[in-house]
Amino acid sequence: MTRDRSPRRLRRRDRNALIAASLTVLSLTASGCVVVHGEREVLPATTKAEAARALEKFTDAYNEADKAFDSSLDADYVTGALADIDAARLKAGHANSPGGNTGYVPLKLSDAKFTIPKKAGWPRWFVADTAANKGGSARWLFVFTRDSQAEPFQVAYLTLLAPDSVPEFRKDKDGWAEAVPATSAELAVRPRDLSRQYATYLKSGGNLFADGEHTSGWRKARTKDARRPGLVTQYIDEPRTDGDYAPLALRTADGGALVFFATHHYEKETAAAGTSVPAQNKDVQALTKGEVKQSLTLEFVSNEAALDPRTGSGGGKVSMLGRIQGLTAAQGE
Repeated sequence: MTRDRSPRRLRRRDRNALIAASLTVLSLTASGCVVVHGEREVLPATTKAEAARALEKFTDAYNEADKAFDSSLDADYVTGALADIDAARLKAGHANSPGGNTGYVPLKLSDAKFTIPKKAGWPRWFVADTAANKGGSARWLFVFTRDSQAEPFQVAYLTLLAPDSVPEFRKDKDGWAEAVPATSAELAVRPRDLSRQYATYLKSGGNLFADGEHTSGWRKARTKDARRPGLVTQYIDEPRTDGDYAPLALRTADGGALVFFATHHYEKETAAAGTSVPAQNKDVQALTKGEVKQSLTLEFVSNEAALDPRTGSGGGKVSMLGRIQGLTAAQGE
């Protein structure tokens, strides 16, 4: 199991402690300003104007980091699973192209739609659903979150979905969405349990998840690749649920929820005596420590989006809508 002990996370906790000691109340006004009230009041996570600014700031920082292959340039605007994936991608890019990204094409987002839930306490978060100049016709769903008013919004999860796969969300008369508690028993699987259940499913199978590319399809692909001539591949899957990896869920119009969550994976390739592990591309090599003699262990972080139906509805199975996975480290032995 892994735990988030990064300096970024520790600094955040220190800041939160100071903020909690100095502020007794918080309330978001229509203008986005903050006054003192407490964290028990149910309030919109932000305003649409502030959400649009957060998306713009993220995009600018992301493009600067991508152009320079420098993760320090967008570190303040990413967190959790996406931060791990993004930082490793930029690290490999810098190792292979120290002068910057020669193939740089800026990410351009358009047609942004914001789904902002009302909730009490922190974190406060929202979803931005956008079109982009990359990924074909897919919609890019960004989940922005922050742990205090003093912090910028950061993207914790990113999912690319076909336009007709984006669910309709339940909203009140004022247009605010509904956040579903991680402990909710109204769903087929509590959001806090989805990461663990998914990791268990990948290892052992079961009937909890509907068939699809990221469930039965992934298991079949692993079975096929587990044993090849001269090479054995072992898989370990772990949940990621703490801190910035906590699941976030939005109520859908049918009473279920769209849940964003993270998982952690290892793939160990071991070559038989007299053979060798297949050569890896330059990005994998850039993230590999040690000498690859007989085995190579690849470490991945993945973020997923799943439709979690309400208890007792339909077939009652969780549908995996999307998954973005990135190599974060590798170890040769």
